[in-house]
Amino acid sequence: MFKKLPFILMTLTFVLVLAACGSKNDAGTNGATSNGSGEGAAAELSGNILAVGSTALQPLVEQAGQKFMALDEYKNVMVQVQGGGSGTGLTQVSEGQATIGNSDVFAEEKLKEEAKAKELVDHQVAVVAIAPVSNKDAGVTDLTKEQLVDIFSGKITNWKDVGGKDQAIIIVNRPSSSGTRATFENFALGTKVEDIQGSIQEDSSGTVKKLVAETPGAIGYLALSYLDDSLQVLKYGGVEATVENVEAGTYPVWAYQHMYTKGEPDAATKAFLDYMLSDEIQQNDVKELGYIPVSGMKVKRDAAGNITE
Repeated sequence: MFKKLPFILMTLTFVLVLAACGSKNDAGTNGATSNGSGEGAAAELSGNILAVGSTALQPLVEQAGQKFMALDEYKNVMVQVQGGGSGTGLTQVSEGQATIGNSDVFAEEKLKEEAKAKELVDHQVAVVAIAPVSNKDAGVTDLTKEQLVDIFSGKITNWKDVGGKDQAIIIVNRPSSSGTRATFENFALGTKVEDIQGSIQEDSSGTVKKLVAETPGAIGYLALSYLDDSLQVLKYGGVEATVENVEAGTYPVWAYQHMYTKGEPDAATKAFLDYMLSDEIQQNDVKELGYIPVSGMKVKRDAAGNITE
């Protein structure tokens, strides 16, 4: 019996060593499964994304967000979208109150502190064109740059002075924080204008559309995504606000749609931004909602407004 004891001890030791090795191998396999890349990792993405800012961009981000959350691999990611204007979006993302700042303008155009603008990472997801619009009964279909400047600065106050009806002009403008207003002033008017007495100021593109459509003599400006038969879309110096004219650079009132993050985005936010740039969104939702894919542009514009082909 005692002679067999060393053999028994050796056998037990060998069994224990094999068990320990097997345990290590199992642990390694489980780690690869839970921490690896691919669909398994994508399914584990979770988090809350708050996108705030441009109401011109809002319809696209909302629609894309709903489709994104419906995908199985992103079912644990919550996307919330709010308006408030480009200035609000840029301020909130800069201060860490929002995950994404939606903007119609470059950050350096809006944020007063250059250092804060440099902290933000620009993700350009589409192009938006802005068209002047009027109430359908105003009797005008085309305005020049000079006429628009005179209207929005208060020099022209009656539609008859630009070939329309004998009717007072009611301006429906946007607040100073609005990226849509900045785009319109920069590229339609070529100058900033002061708010004149008697004008209406609204933050929401949807409200602007409703007011212009229902208010006799009203004039405003909207992104192409908001245009329909309830409004008179005005030509700009004889040029229509169409996708083809914007892409070719013959219609000048347009801007990139930016989705800014403070620094590089986290995994969930990056997945959403990548989805925004996917063919699924760019070739379907972007076009259906009246935006223009960045890839379709034949010209480029920098933060200073310089155009290159």
